[in-house]
Amino acid sequence: MNPPFSLNTPHINHTLDRCLRSSKQQVESTLNKRHLSYHDLPVLLSPAAQSYLEEMAQRSHSLSIQRFGRTMQLFIPLYLSNECHNTCTYCSFSQSFDYPRHTLSSDEIHQECELLQKKGFKQILLLTGEAPKSVDADYIAKAAQIAKGYFSSVGIEVQPLEQSDYKTMLSHGCDSLTVYQETYHPDAYKRHHLYGKKRRYEYRLQTPERAAKAGMYKINLGILLGLSEWRFDAVALAEHLHFLQTHYWQTHYSVSFPRIKGMIGDYQAAIECNDKDLVQLITAFRLIFPDIGITLSTREPATLRSQLIPLGITTMSAESNTSPGGYSGQDEQSQFDISDHRNLEEIQSELAQKGYHVMHKNWEYCYSDA
Repeated sequence: MNPPFSLNTPHINHTLDRCLRSSKQQVESTLNKRHLSYHDLPVLLSPAAQSYLEEMAQRSHSLSIQRFGRTMQLFIPLYLSNECHNTCTYCSFSQSFDYPRHTLSSDEIHQECELLQKKGFKQILLLTGEAPKSVDADYIAKAAQIAKGYFSSVGIEVQPLEQSDYKTMLSHGCDSLTVYQETYHPDAYKRHHLYGKKRRYEYRLQTPERAAKAGMYKINLGILLGLSEWRFDAVALAEHLHFLQTHYWQTHYSVSFPRIKGMIGDYQAAIECNDKDLVQLITAFRLIFPDIGITLSTREPATLRSQLIPLGITTMSAESNTSPGGYSGQDEQSQFDISDHRNLEEIQSELAQKGYHVMHKNWEYCYSDA
């Protein structure tokens, strides 16, 4: 039995210090290597490496084509509920905001799924706030079962669950889990998560392991850029990913780097991660982790998303609406503002012009109790 992952903050700080002190000579030496290792990541994330982004981008593009071909997965998020029992500084679903909350009924889930299926989507991600009393594991499992009747792939991004709950999700048609630590910095995590079960840092941190033990096919990790120093979070995310790949190698992994966007409050990103930083982050992770997926959301504007596609992106969201019932015209509070408003057809057209083939499904998942 492997001990659960626990962040060694002094070690991360030491690695971050090595990152910040890396020289251009070290960057050049690293990029001259034929094969890069996990231990090369701090150099590629360094301020010095920003002078070599063009070279990193070219190598990242070549590696992505080698590993994935010119393919792109497309999915659409479906928000089931904006109920939440947490108070988080950066989220419009925070319980501290006073507005009517809504959770989709089974009939409403069917209606949304049917509408999205007709649009041409084959992959869906089900999302909720964290309100386990009303939006519990049974509700989520039933929603996944409904969605499976319309889509070839069903993922969830919900509150952290127990291992037994993830087995239930699998048996109801779910094949992937998205869970962001948001920020790995313990002090920053406390500052941004003020009330509710989401304050349990370690429990959230160990969520991917519970899902992997349950047999989840794919797990998507991520950091919300703007909550803490992005290089600290990137180094910590890499440490977490490396641990999971080592101990739970049977699971497929991907990462996401969403940036904080507009909400109903007045929260602003504590520490900026600009476009150049985002390019560095994406290319560095592609070069060090050549076989993971990298997901890009509609939080980013269309022009930037178009530029980032060749740099290592394997999965994109499209036509996103972040409010429950939003696709069928319900006027509920959304979680955050999106920036890319293109429809599925427009995104598919652009991908085709770039020589990419949209993959609606690249596996056949079968659940087994064995």
